[in-house]
Amino acid sequence: MRTLSALVLTLAGSLAAACGSHTQAPRWSSIDSGAAPASTQDIEVPPPPFSEGVFPCTDCHDPELPFNPKPRKLQMAHQDIVLQHDAEHRWCLDCHSATERDKLHLASGELVDFTESYKLCGQCHGDKYRDWRAGVHGRRSGMWDGHKSYLLCVNCHNAHSPAFKPLQPKPPPPRPHGGDQ
Repeated sequence: MRTLSALVLTLAGSLAAACGSHTQAPRWSSIDSGAAPASTQDIEVPPPPFSEGVFPCTDCHDPELPFNPKPRKLQMAHQDIVLQHDAEHRWCLDCHSATERDKLHLASGELVDFTESYKLCGQCHGDKYRDWRAGVHGRRSGMWDGHKSYLLCVNCHNAHSPAFKPLQPKPPPPRPHGGDQ
């Protein structure tokens, strides 16, 4: 037992030393700028989960036609979308670009691809964005010291209605028979 404990402590010490000596932080160049990955430290983000037939938006939205910026209940094509994401203060064109239909836009007006939607979400949800980048919110897979793959916010949350539905708790497991432990 002592040998096993010593081995575990030795491995833990080696791991701590390796972590402590790791001075290069993960590079976010590709995730923040859209550039091609430059090293194994870069992070991969898969494309968003679009419903079939909704992207690219320019398949239906002709950029030459005028658009109606007035908040209203949509009558054609998007009538199934119910905005429950700060609906009292938000409208479609607060996030979707009116002029570049295949893009989103930040509060600054900067256009971003749908594959960079985390930047848009992070403007209002900064604590979640910070945690997502650190790998503690959302699902991250890959190597702890190398290539990583992150899911976009929209892989788990509906952008128009992001709150999760309440879950019913399951009953507790039955007690094992044969003892009062």
